Amino acid sequence: MKGMHGIIFSYEKRTDLRELIADRIHGSIPFGGNYRVVDFMLSNMVNAGVRDVGVIMHGKCQSMLDHLGTGKSWDLSRNHGGLTLLPAFAYAESHTSAGRFRGKVEALGCVLEYLREIRQEYVVLADSDLVVNLPLEQVLQEHIASGADLTEVCTAEPGNPSDTYLELDEQGRIVDVAYDVHTPAGYRCLNVCILRRELLVQLVEECMAHDRYSFRRNVLQEKGKTLRFNGYVWDGFAARINSVQAYYQRSMELLRPEIRMELFAPQRPIFAKENDSPSSYMDGSCVNSLIADGCDIQGTVKNCILFRGVRIEPGADVEGCILFKGTVVRRGAVLRGVITDKYVTVQEGRTLMGHENYPLVMARGVTI
Repeated sequence: MKGMHGIIFSYEKRTDLRELIADRIHGSIPFGGNYRVVDFMLSNMVNAGVRDVGVIMHGKCQSMLDHLGTGKSWDLSRNHGGLTLLPAFAYAESHTSAGRFRGKVEALGCVLEYLREIRQEYVVLADSDLVVNLPLEQVLQEHIASGADLTEVCTAEPGNPSDTYLELDEQGRIVDVAYDVHTPAGYRCLNVCILRRELLVQLVEECMAHDRYSFRRNVLQEKGKTLRFNGYVWDGFAARINSVQAYYQRSMELLRPEIRMELFAPQRPIFAKENDSPSSYMDGSCVNSLIADGCDIQGTVKNCILFRGVRIEPGADVEGCILFKGTVVRRGAVLRGVITDKYVTVQEGRTLMGHENYPLVMARGVTI
């Protein structure tokens, strides 16, 4: 069966997301008022005609399981195929990583039988912590036309030195792969790649037989000498959520109309879990903000992103903040540069001050 099969990695990584992942894994972090981060990659796959998707999970995945459910919100609830949740576990208990996967190849090795039963000819591998609206069907077409064994999506937009960077030649072939460099150069890897199912199974089997577990090192770097790996350069919006600062800054970019138009392009819609909340009630001041359904705004809100069920009481002043579901800001409270997790309550007269370079994060359910 031709076409693509999707594999999404969603498990614990070494990141600086602090309280945002205290009760969840990366892909289930709320984003943009109505979404979870994983919604974007799932939607990218569905928009490209992918009908079978496996989500490899490990760690605090209850939030992800609740969010994805049967996959109905993404038209992936099917009797055969559709959405498959793979809460696999690392098999080597002696690892110092306390049961975490050492790398993507090891995660794939734990679901090797699933990979062997994939019906489609091609597989797209992607992380769950990437916010992007990517034309995956076009990436597949270019991959086939180029004759490459593997195509990795990358961007010229700079990132962190700890990211993976690719050097491409004039034909688009990857000639060098580097990471943890002091002066990043080349194209930043977005960790989205396409390859044939047979090649994926072969690579995983070979790596597992030699106790090799890193996709970046043992596949991209080592196999690039004998196989042809190409780069697909994406020049649009792409946000990797790997720190609180990155989450805050990339979320605030959604307040720019041109970013919203690109990320939520009508020809490639972003799907999310159904929402049955009532319309928001506004009796205060609201300027340049994204407001989800079910909010009650009677104070002042400026340059903010509010999720469902947020309540801003009269006299409260909130600016440059991201407030998750069920947050309550009582009378006279002042918030600047704050991220609140779900069901946080800020009592009357409290003042909380963060900064765009170091936002103040309130853990789930606390009362301040």
